[in-house]
Amino acid sequence: MDLKIKMPQARKANVMLWTDVSYHDMEEIDNMQSIPELESTLCSVFQIDLPEPKRGVLLELYVQTVLFCRECNFKQEQTSAILSIMKSIHETNVETPLNNIEQCFKYCKELLLCHSVRRPPFSINLFNSEEANCILKYIHNNYMRHYKLYKYIFTSQVKLDLSLTYSGIPDQEDSSVPEEAQVLPKKGQSPETQETSITEQCETTLGSTSQLKTLIEKEVREQMMLVSGQLDQRMNEIADQHISVLYSSQTNQKAKK
Repeated sequence: MDLKIKMPQARKANVMLWTDVSYHDMEEIDNMQSIPELESTLCSVFQIDLPEPKRGVLLELYVQTVLFCRECNFKQEQTSAILSIMKSIHETNVETPLNNIEQCFKYCKELLLCHSVRRPPFSINLFNSEEANCILKYIHNNYMRHYKLYKYIFTSQVKLDLSLTYSGIPDQEDSSVPEEAQVLPKKGQSPETQETSITEQCETTLGSTSQLKTLIEKEVREQMMLVSGQLDQRMNEIADQHISVLYSSQTNQKAKK
């Protein structure tokens, strides 16, 4: 079955106050103290119906987010928004098996900005600058740093099915005797001699075809390995850039204080 791979796309940030977690849901979440109870409540709130290990990984993500909000003493409306932000970032990540870390990180910053500046109806000041930086640091350390792991678990594995067509070379499924080998018998040659000559011509033609295919397939494999290595290197460079930007912003804030 042929499946089209969705290309990475940029998302537009919107206000997510009480979007996925209502006030009543937050009341239930706040009443849950043990981890199993919290997992059960979050599973019901987000309607998680996934097989393992996806279910466990996603619940762990939401549980740790709630614990983080409790540690920071966030209000119910703030916790609700953070859970929706985390959910939206995760959905952006796993909507495609291709690399979209730049789109995810940009979307994350836009979502936080959308909840940190009072500009209704486009944004609200739900978080101050210190809280927004704290949330950004948490998302980076607990999700973005494990970006590849989440993508590996929640997206389908993409495999390249390569088919090569050789122009001007007869297929092996065709007649085993090439047209060049189908010559008229010469006078003075016995049937055995003619058959031996035709067989030698066939073996020579098929041998050259096999060598050509081997060379082409080897070249294609080398090119694929090269491109794959370049992509991995690019992803590592992007991750390093994000880390350096985050740490530089934290250093500047400490210097201002």
